[in-house]
Amino acid sequence: MKNFLHQITLFLMALLLFSCGTKKTNDPMALYSEVDKDAPVNTLSRKEMKNNWQLLFDGQSFTGWHGYNLKGIPDCWTLEDQCFTMTTTGGAESQDIITDKVYKNFAFYVEYKLTKGANSGIIYQIKEDTIYKFPYETGPEFQVIDHENWPGKLEDWQINGANYAMYPPAKKPFKPAGNWNRLLLVVNGNHVTQILNDEIIVEYDKYSDDWTAKRNSGKWTAFPDWGKFDEGHISLQNHGTKVWYRNIKIKELEAENQ
Repeated sequence: MKNFLHQITLFLMALLLFSCGTKKTNDPMALYSEVDKDAPVNTLSRKEMKNNWQLLFDGQSFTGWHGYNLKGIPDCWTLEDQCFTMTTTGGAESQDIITDKVYKNFAFYVEYKLTKGANSGIIYQIKEDTIYKFPYETGPEFQVIDHENWPGKLEDWQINGANYAMYPPAKKPFKPAGNWNRLLLVVNGNHVTQILNDEIIVEYDKYSDDWTAKRNSGKWTAFPDWGKFDEGHISLQNHGTKVWYRNIKIKELEAENQ
């Protein structure tokens, strides 16, 4: 009997250790490390598939995307060298493309390359509705811009990697125009993390006192529904300049932080 009880105890201890060792985590850097940087462009590696990543761009079509408040893709977007990119400037109406699906808790990975002085962004938690003209009226933005060659003065919350009009990047690991940058956006409940080229550059807690003060004292006071939605589409912004996007991947998460 003692031997049997001993074996049961060892089995339970091993089971506990296994379950602890395999616990899934939403740690942003752990999620960033799950992305296989050496995989062929616009594909999922076995490692990524095992970790439940999904491909949002196959390099050959706009499947899974549409224009904001449109049924199809705006004429200003095209496919070039297995990338999404723009051909014409933006206009009075939105010419951004957004995901067909809406997402609440997720890790979103993309690689981008800028032309000189280019400006774009990753906008998320977007509400698609004809009462709005642009995705930025409702969703926060991971800023994508060649601020080094921008023809004017920019605030620190406008430079590459900023949470636009809210939080400047704590570090500046951006690569200059003509080089590929790796971006990861993690939305985990109310906690948001922005990673650029292996570095955490912005972290914030939505609805915190700090977030609320910034939201209610700056640019977004003119947009009453900005930051109001916790679930929404993800957008690639056409700001009238040329940017290339590729290797677009997403992993849906179970929120750990509220």
